Amino acid sequence: MAVPKKRTSKSKKKIRETIWKEKANQASLKAFSLAKSILTNRSKSFYYTTNEKNSNSAQ
Repeated sequence: MAVPKKRTSKSKKKIRETIWKEKANQASLKAFSLAKSILTNRSKSFYYTTNEKNSNSAQ
């Protein structure tokens, strides 16, 4: 026969939620840092192409 599982404690839920939120926070900081380095042309690990033709015609 099927038996119901034991309930997860509040503290265990809180720990898991905190870990999940911290991972998301670290990912957002890393993405923001990469975006800043690209905008200031200091990126050494991320390569991208620019369209010089389009940028000149827009100005």
